[in-house]
Amino acid sequence: MTFNSQEIIQDVRAEFEHLLDFVTGEQAHTAKADTIERGLFKMLLKLGAKLLQLFFTMRSETCSRQAVQSKNGQVLPYHRDTDRIYFSIFNKVFIERPYFYKQGVGAQIPLDAELGLGDDSYSDLLRETTEYLAVYHVYGGSNADFMERLFGFSLSTRALQQNVAEDSESVEAYYAQKPPPSPESEAEILVIQADGKGVPMVLDENEVPEAQARLGKGQKHGHKKESIVTTIYTIPAAPRTPSEVTASFFKESQPKTRLEKDAKPKNKYIWATLDGKDVALSRLTIQVALRESAHVLHRVALCDGCESLQSRIVRQFQDFVLILDFVHANEYLWDVANNLLGEASEQRLEWVKSRTLQILSGQTEQVIAELRQIAKNKKTKMAQRKQLHKTANYFERNLPYMNYQTYLTNGYPIASGAIEGACRHFVKDRFELSGMRWLQTGAENLLRLRAVAENDDWDAYYAYRRQQRQLHLYGQSVPNMQALESQAINSQPVLRVFASSSRTKHSLLPLAV
Repeated sequence: MTFNSQEIIQDVRAEFEHLLDFVTGEQAHTAKADTIERGLFKMLLKLGAKLLQLFFTMRSETCSRQAVQSKNGQVLPYHRDTDRIYFSIFNKVFIERPYFYKQGVGAQIPLDAELGLGDDSYSDLLRETTEYLAVYHVYGGSNADFMERLFGFSLSTRALQQNVAEDSESVEAYYAQKPPPSPESEAEILVIQADGKGVPMVLDENEVPEAQARLGKGQKHGHKKESIVTTIYTIPAAPRTPSEVTASFFKESQPKTRLEKDAKPKNKYIWATLDGKDVALSRLTIQVALRESAHVLHRVALCDGCESLQSRIVRQFQDFVLILDFVHANEYLWDVANNLLGEASEQRLEWVKSRTLQILSGQTEQVIAELRQIAKNKKTKMAQRKQLHKTANYFERNLPYMNYQTYLTNGYPIASGAIEGACRHFVKDRFELSGMRWLQTGAENLLRLRAVAENDDWDAYYAYRRQQRQLHLYGQSVPNMQALESQAINSQPVLRVFASSSRTKHSLLPLAV
């Protein structure tokens, strides 16, 4: 398939004239805004494909056909032109490149290296766009529908899974070379958190029951494997009183202090893995070492009551103060209140609030004693007694990690909201959609790319990936093309005029993917 740049230029000019006529012609004077916008978008995609084809054609025409040297210094003569398909965000285009070959020596296509092409047929922008969608939505279904409706084509689920697998391979290496945040952007308390969330897995062949028309009671098509989610960040100290926290926790009206408003996590980094607690915490140890600096004055570890996680954190992070997540502890009080008073009782709130204030004030042992005393009462029912002992035992076991009065005085965080939200959003919202079952490799690949997205490293990571690919395939680095990208982004003079003359100012941003 041979293209001629002059013919394409004429075609592009005709297409652009058609665009101008579409928005300025007679029919446009009575057209609805929606009609024009939809038509423009489709026409611009078509024009974009032609312009991209023009770019590739011009590069092919200007590419030298003189003999080249192989890596070992042997001469490779020009053999012929060969083409390759390039699936772009504008749809399919073709690239013709000079092919250099010598029998017994090998082949070389210099233009592929000059264009920074990968060894597949998908453009980087297309890969990044579809993978970003895959990070937050199912591979098929709405993901494919979105691409089809917006761009007129979509990638198969298999192709998308393969791209995610390939592009997640460099995530570990990216974070290994990424420098830590500057001390100026950090705060004085270094916080780590860890929690687990189940991911529904496909049963191994050895676990699959023999062919059954109907599963028995309790049997399932899959099982869950625990994903360990970890996070690390720094936060300014925010001293509070037990009364202030109780009032805030139960949403009693009171203005937030400036200190509380400023006490937000800084440089939060999140990660998740299905490889177990030891692997997750070992990786977190590396992140802690990177974040250690003179600005860190306090070290806090937040965790729920999972004993296996607590014991590992105490052993591996000996310089950290381990704190039982207060929200988890408070839930045990609600369980008691529901059993003693009933879920419809108006007395529950005051009962829980009173014991919450006691626990935050360093009186957890008094609360434990009260629960034990109620359990001894002859009028206490068996189910109530069971819940009372369960809560008392939980508090008793976690007493070393419930010194909340001291934590509040020091300005430490006492709730693991950052990790709880991460478990729900980072894992549950993507991996527990209806009917989903995962292989560990596929889930791990997606967890890596979700971490990149959640850590706001998407653009930086894919720039790193392109650089590493160029080195691997061609033994050369990618040149800095920021000036050309800036030219493309900033070439919007007409839009700027309209924006500056509008009464309401709007940010005119390029497409973010």
